[in-house]
Amino acid sequence: MKAKYTVTDRIITRITGWLAGAIVVCLAAWGAYTVWEYYHYEYTNDAQVQEYVNPVISRAGGFIVAVRFEENQFVHRGDTLLLIDNREYVIQQAQTEASIQREEARLQVLESNVHTLEKRAASDKAQINVHKARVWKQELENERYGKLYREESATLQQLEEVQATLDVYKNAYLSAVDSYEAAMARINETEAEKGVVKAEIARLKALLDRHKLDVSYTVITAPYDGRMGRRIVEVGQMIDAGEVLGFIVNNETDKWVVANYKETQIEHMRLGDRVTFTADAYPGKTFTGTIISFSPATGSSFSLLPPDNSTGNFVKIVQRVPVRIKVEGDRSELDLLKVGMNVNVYIPKRHG
Repeated sequence: MKAKYTVTDRIITRITGWLAGAIVVCLAAWGAYTVWEYYHYEYTNDAQVQEYVNPVISRAGGFIVAVRFEENQFVHRGDTLLLIDNREYVIQQAQTEASIQREEARLQVLESNVHTLEKRAASDKAQINVHKARVWKQELENERYGKLYREESATLQQLEEVQATLDVYKNAYLSAVDSYEAAMARINETEAEKGVVKAEIARLKALLDRHKLDVSYTVITAPYDGRMGRRIVEVGQMIDAGEVLGFIVNNETDKWVVANYKETQIEHMRLGDRVTFTADAYPGKTFTGTIISFSPATGSSFSLLPPDNSTGNFVKIVQRVPVRIKVEGDRSELDLLKVGMNVNVYIPKRHG
């Protein structure tokens, strides 16, 4: 009787059996590891690396005359990134400085006028005392001639001459008083005008500070150490104040991971819990971190159109709660993680 199976068939069958057995063993090992991991860790792959990425914004408008950075370039705090044509701002600053000099010169003139008026007022006050003494003396003379006239020892003409002189002295006294009061009024007016000029100088100095700020805004510098992102400007481009000119990733602050866990997974999580995670970009490397905060609301609550379950079409969906995890490690490890990278986060479960 001829053999039913050839040698080749037996070899193929044996290899197939071994392969099937290996696959079963691998599946069993994978299943056991998955069950063990599920029992010991809360896992999510809905997590990304986060870091402060801030826009570089112009606070002055004008033509760009120089761009001193390239995409992905590392910059230090204070490094010049962009230069804007500042000639208009410099001219405005010079005009304000000239206005300040004019008002300060005007103030000096007013102060000189006050000094002159004070001397004139002092002279008028002295004249008041002189005329007051003359009036007092002439009143005595008038009283004496009045007695002499009543005793017929003086003529009416003499008495009238004495009275006329007294009237002249009184008028001179009143004129000196008026002159003194007018001088004091002019002093007060000049002092008030000085106050107006001083207020104008203060306003112009504040305006000058503003113009100096505008000039300083034409030099855009890096606010901190970091790496530049996408470059969207070029020399000769006209920009407006408030326009975004680029992006910079802050290298001075910590990096963190935002892991969006299901609401059914966060029961036993606590602040300070140690966390391990892997990045899709580096599957063979494990990173560590610490839970530093939990979101005060689910992610959907912060969405542009949060769900309204009172409309009557409620469908229960498991919500996710963002968990913020501070990444730990030296700078070389942190530099491996880029903003927006996907990571897989494992948080140990608390049993008992």
